[in-house]
Amino acid sequence: TIYVRIYEERMDLLRAAIVGPSATPYHDGLFFFDIFLPPEYPHEPPLVHYNSGGLRVNPNLYESGKVCLSLLNTWTGTGTEVWNPGSSTILQVLLSLQALVLNEKPYFNEAGYDKQMGRAEGEKNSISYNENAFIGTCRSILYLLRNPPKHFEALVEEHFNQCSQHFLLACKAYMEGAPVGCAFEQKKTAEESQKGSSTGFKIMLGKLFPKLVEAFFARGIDCSQFVEMEKGICYNWGKQP
Repeated sequence: TIYVRIYEERMDLLRAAIVGPSATPYHDGLFFFDIFLPPEYPHEPPLVHYNSGGLRVNPNLYESGKVCLSLLNTWTGTGTEVWNPGSSTILQVLLSLQALVLNEKPYFNEAGYDKQMGRAEGEKNSISYNENAFIGTCRSILYLLRNPPKHFEALVEEHFNQCSQHFLLACKAYMEGAPVGCAFEQKKTAEESQKGSSTGFKIMLGKLFPKLVEAFFARGIDCSQFVEMEKGICYNWGKQP
């Protein structure tokens, strides 16, 4: 899903919230982008800024907010990959961000890394990158729950009210060894199942998990079933009002 809001007094300003696709390290996350249509638009592509919260979750999305995408002329490309005044649209930009940037194996988005696709070392690096990207998604969710973008407060609350249970169940599955993006058997292969997730990833996620539960609770989202987790995930829970 993609949500778009236009600033009524400035129709050249838009803000979009993109829901991270399933079976990726971005699933259930919300990713915000500010879009400015320059005076030369549509002869020039829109300017897009990623609201990063200071986090790097993808090779194409920088902490500074820069979005690296050939359709925006911020990266090299040919043919339909680059902006065409006669056919390119804002919708095309948004779908590219959702499907091509926030994808299943973002490691290969890095310049030149696509040549490693299918090779043992490249796939191993991709799995490791997915773990880091999911940790980044968790931290991004924490940031949004504590600092929801102006005029999107209700959307943030409604979105996480709907998906928090699914997201926390995925976290639990990852801490028990499921590969990132395959918590509920969506496209999970026998080879991926055997690889599982790394010990360092499980430890980091184990530290973030109680913070996520607490942040959801603070927004009035009931996560009581996750307060006490099995597999040795223990933490103190204060009294709730």
